[in-house]
Amino acid sequence: MNLADEIKQKALDLGFDLVGITDASPLSAGQVEKLADWLKAGCAGRLDYMHRNFAKRIDPSGLLKGAKSLIIVGLNYNPPPRPSSLTPAGKVASYARYEDYHPFIKSRLRKLTGFICSIAGASLKFRLCVDSAPLAERAFAARAGLGFIGKNHMLINPELGCQIFLGEIITSLKLQTDGPITTDCSSCNKCVDACPTGALGADGQFDANKCISYLTAEYKGQIPPELAQKIGSRLFGCDECTLACPYQQDAPVCKNGQFKFYGSRAELSLNEILNLSREEFERKFADSVIKRLGLERLKRNAQICLANIARL
Repeated sequence: MNLADEIKQKALDLGFDLVGITDASPLSAGQVEKLADWLKAGCAGRLDYMHRNFAKRIDPSGLLKGAKSLIIVGLNYNPPPRPSSLTPAGKVASYARYEDYHPFIKSRLRKLTGFICSIAGASLKFRLCVDSAPLAERAFAARAGLGFIGKNHMLINPELGCQIFLGEIITSLKLQTDGPITTDCSSCNKCVDACPTGALGADGQFDANKCISYLTAEYKGQIPPELAQKIGSRLFGCDECTLACPYQQDAPVCKNGQFKFYGSRAELSLNEILNLSREEFERKFADSVIKRLGLERLKRNAQICLANIARL
């Protein structure tokens, strides 16, 4: 077993479902141009951080001097099914039904770097990235063979679907790389058809300004009425484009027993949300990505959901 294979096996032993390796070269010129055009068109909405550190986002050496390889891991977060039980209730996207994935993945990446140092030398350099670092992680993950970028703009793995968390180790260690897979969406447009707001265009463009996941989890202002009405009862996030994907239909449920899952968070009482105190909010969502939204915006979303339910 060569060094790259030992590292991959350790990643799997640590509970990751996917692992691949690519070199630390920048994205292709075509990918860079596509990202730049998307940003110039204003399709990132008010995600100002997407405009910052553009050079680092497309070139790992900007995040780690002397970078030679990217080790990219994937964690399946497909939740078990749960029947509806609350009325009136707000739906919570699959990824937010677990503990906050950022510290969970990063802690295991630290263990992986410790393992690498133990077998390859302590003088190596590393940079750990979990979503918040300026790195075009889905594009690099596709290059490392973890899947392909679908029409829903998610990384899709043919076996695991598209509900996958990603994490990266940028390292000065040169490793044998993996190649991309050749599968794609072909003529399928189910995710485009399923998007409630038209955020996914038939031309392949994605407009975050219309995305319910962006509006309910990232947007800081008052949501425009014409979009608020299309949110329905989605309190936090939206799974429509992932659930519509044929590859997601047969995807296995998350099997990592150490990744805390809260089935009760699939739906939350809207009236209870509106009556939450700040202390109760902090306690209830202490280990959840929902905490980053803040109580006021969560109540904003709850009011929208209640208004939409009243229209039915």
